[in-house]
Amino acid sequence: MIDPADILRAGLLQLSESDLVRRTVVTAPISRGVVTRFVAGEGTEDAVRVTSVLRQTGRVATIDYLGEYTTDPDQADHTREAYLSLLRRLREENLSQHGQAEVSLKLSAVGQSLERDGDAIALDNARAICAAAQDADTTVTLDMEDHTTTDRTLETARTLREDFPWVGIVLQSQLRRTEGDCRDFAGPGSRVRLCKGAYKEPQSVAYQDGADVDLAFVRCLKILMAGEGYPMLATHDPRLVAIGQSLADSHDRDPDTFEFQMLFGIRPEEQKRIADRGNQMRVYVPYGDEWYGYLMRRMAERPANTAFFLRALATKG
Repeated sequence: MIDPADILRAGLLQLSESDLVRRTVVTAPISRGVVTRFVAGEGTEDAVRVTSVLRQTGRVATIDYLGEYTTDPDQADHTREAYLSLLRRLREENLSQHGQAEVSLKLSAVGQSLERDGDAIALDNARAICAAAQDADTTVTLDMEDHTTTDRTLETARTLREDFPWVGIVLQSQLRRTEGDCRDFAGPGSRVRLCKGAYKEPQSVAYQDGADVDLAFVRCLKILMAGEGYPMLATHDPRLVAIGQSLADSHDRDPDTFEFQMLFGIRPEEQKRIADRGNQMRVYVPYGDEWYGYLMRRMAERPANTAFFLRALATKG
């Protein structure tokens, strides 16, 4: 039986690729007001402000300057400079020490998608961001994008870890290959954020049914929890949160050897509850004006968010 949620998810991911829908949503007067639930703002100071508020409630942050699939070298340079500015401000405000506020980085935003020397340019830009993060006493996690970039992203991560062994990666349970990747990256010093995945992928490489993605998430999580690295559980699903805690307990993991992660604006009370019980709770904080693709993937990941957005649009005027 086809799950209606899976149909909705596929439709939203299709809309995320539509230029016409993008223009309509981005220019709608109500959109920016609604988006503030999920996006910190457009500027560096917005990201710093939200991070400071999170720290006051015992939560830490990973911050993403929105943008992806950059095909303009100047834009890749701009993104690198945005991260360098952000890390300076986090250090000045004493928010980055001991990894309290780190950054998440999409390699396609800093050059990976450029036609000429994309991988090399992305590596150079990522290296500069990692150096700034090290100066700020914090870390960088490389976001994972669609499956065509997985091998290149993991290779860049391996190269960066030669100088910055704390560089983290993201693995997506929807991809059939991910259990093997978890085994490869479950060693000492590794930092792996496990999420379900939010890209439209073909059946040949990815599970299509939500239940299969969940089961794969648990299999991957078992590998990471049994390993010697630092698992980061990125999920809002109460069942998976409970399974994650149970696995941590069964492997005698202290609260400082793994963490939970959730998105800014999603289940904030649950975020605070997890932090209050003594677990590390890291919030994924996006900022910048390139919010459309991010927003549509959030809708696809959690269809209940769609109702919130549509109600706001419907009540305009």
